[in-house]
Amino acid sequence: MKVTPEIPAPSAILEAALYVDDLDAAERFYGEVLGLEKIQRIEDRHVFFRVGASVLLIFNPEKTQQSPLNADLPVPPHGALGPGHVCLVLTRDEMAAMRKHLLDWNVPLDAEFDWPNGARSLYVRDPAGNSVEFAEGHLWA
Repeated sequence: MKVTPEIPAPSAILEAALYVDDLDAAERFYGEVLGLEKIQRIEDRHVFFRVGASVLLIFNPEKTQQSPLNADLPVPPHGALGPGHVCLVLTRDEMAAMRKHLLDWNVPLDAEFDWPNGARSLYVRDPAGNSVEFAEGHLWA
């Protein structure tokens, strides 16, 4: 799809969402295992983590598919069932350290390989089965 001058092109992804059936397990995985900074937890609805300048939103889909209860925050219902995917940026050296760290936590590796452009990726699954990829930043360059 060609971007025309009349249509502004977004400059970044501000947030990405994954859906899980166990927020406590997700909070442990993303907060304790991956070391992401938790910025908000609302009961059994969601837990949010900072990832650089972006935010990773982890939702309970049963709660987000309901209509909003706060008229001042009319976020439309949303949600997904089944595994999703997120890719987090690490350098090659950081990825090697993360690989060791994940294995120390007994997190099985799904895959690891170098793409044709030389970028490396490492894949694991979170407790809900979502695919979590770590990749070098030049993967899409």
